[in-house]
Formats: sequence, C-alpha cells, structure tokens
Amino acid sequence: MNRPIRLILASRSPRRQLLLKQIGYTFVVHPSLVEERLDRNHSPAWNAKHLALKKAAEVASRVGGGIVVGADTIVVLGKSVLGKPRDRGEAKRMLRSLSGRSHCVYTGFALVDSETGRIHAEVVKTRVWFRPLGRDEIDAYVASGSPLDKAGAYGIQDDFGAVFVERIQGCFYNVVGFPLVRFHRALQAFLTH
Repeated sequence: MNRPIRLILASRSPRRQLLLKQIGYTFVVHPSLVEERLDRNHSPAWNAKHLALKKAAEVASRVGGGIVVGADTIVVLGKSVLGKPRDRGEAKRMLRSLSGRSHCVYTGFALVDSETGRIHAEVVKTRVWFRPLGRDEIDAYVASGSPLDKAGAYGIQDDFGAVFVERIQGCFYNVVGFPLVRFHRALQAFLTH
C-alpha cells in the first residue's frame, strides 16, 4: 500500500490500547456501538470472531478512512460463557467456579479497510489453569473492584489476579485481551496485499 495508514481501534478497552502502544502502533479510538450479544447456535470461537468483525465494520461505516481494528474476548468454562460480572456477587461466583480448574479464552480480532471494504478476521484460543483459590482472597480481589470490568471476573495482568493463574497454554496476551503476535502478523500481511 502506498497510502499512509490510519489505524482506528474500535474498543474502549484500556488493556487493548496499552498493548497496541506497547508494540509501537499509533491509533485513534472510536468505540463500537455494537451490542455484544452471543449467538448460542454457534461456538465461542465463532462468536468472538463474528463480534470482532461486526464491531470493526460498524466503526468503519462511520469513519472517513483507515484500517479499523475490532476485538472481542470470550471466557469459557466447560459449556458456560463467563462474561463481565454484573455485580460483586456474580464476580465471586465466577471466581469460585474457576478455582482449581482450566478454562479457555477466545479473542477474535478483525481488520476492516474503511475505504475498500476489505476484511480479515481470526480468533485465537488460550487455555488457562487456575490454582485453588481461598474464599478470603476471592473476597479481597472482588472488593478491589478490579474484576468487575473483565470477562471471567479476572485479569491475568492485574496485581492480584495474576497470582490465580498457575499456567497457560497459548498466547499470554490473548488472555489480557489482544493476541499481539497474530495481530501484528495479520496487519502486516493485510497492508501488503
């Protein structure tokens, strides 16, 4: 591509913004107005990818030009999708259910060229194992307010949420909310084709 690139992030997520800055990208933020509704007829992976694309396409329809980046993260324990907890009680229940078990984190991301309509979307899966958690540490973590704005009621990058995770299989940054390696490679390929 010969034109200068304007990167637009269709997300309010401070974690995604920080990660993109961490690897040197300059961008503007235009949060998506898409409501995050899951289609129960499809898999979590499909939903994460579909919602990321829907968010990017919605913002692309409103901006003058540039590459729009959409993303969506879904946490799955068994057959249950764990979204952002509605309140402290639900956050505690989620953390108790994750205690001593493994779960999967799916992050979909999408690229939409708002001028040409060209798209690219993919999803990354990471498996996460929690150690057994004590009631007092769950209560203290929830009292901090940190888990209330995160899918699955925890942040692997948080001060205390980080010590809940025993190990992961896959991309660490995917669990934070944005798979940096896959995104970087996809964007570079998108820009050269």
